[in-house]
Amino acid sequence: MEFCPTCGNMLRYEPYNVEVKGRFFCRTCPYVCEIENKITIKHPVEKKVFQPIFDTNAAEKLANQTDGTCPSCHHGRAYFHMLQIRSADEPMSRFHKCCNCGYTWRED
Repeated sequence: MEFCPTCGNMLRYEPYNVEVKGRFFCRTCPYVCEIENKITIKHPVEKKVFQPIFDTNAAEKLANQTDGTCPSCHHGRAYFHMLQIRSADEPMSRFHKCCNCGYTWRED
């Protein structure tokens, strides 16, 4: 974005045509800036590296456990956590992870 040095408003761009290569102009004052060269600005995108706060093994040791039968191996204990995935007037969803095989399922 370019701004007018006279009044401070944002400049508009007038597209490329035959007699003028392009220009920025102000809609409120007579300021015009002719573009003589192609304007390119490149900003490289860097992937942000996230490090987990807890190790997955440590998180499972600290997680809440409950009695629940795993649909995969029929083990009787599971870790659980709750998330609000629907609208605010709906109840929270409870997700279970088997302590034995690691299978994850959602309680309806």
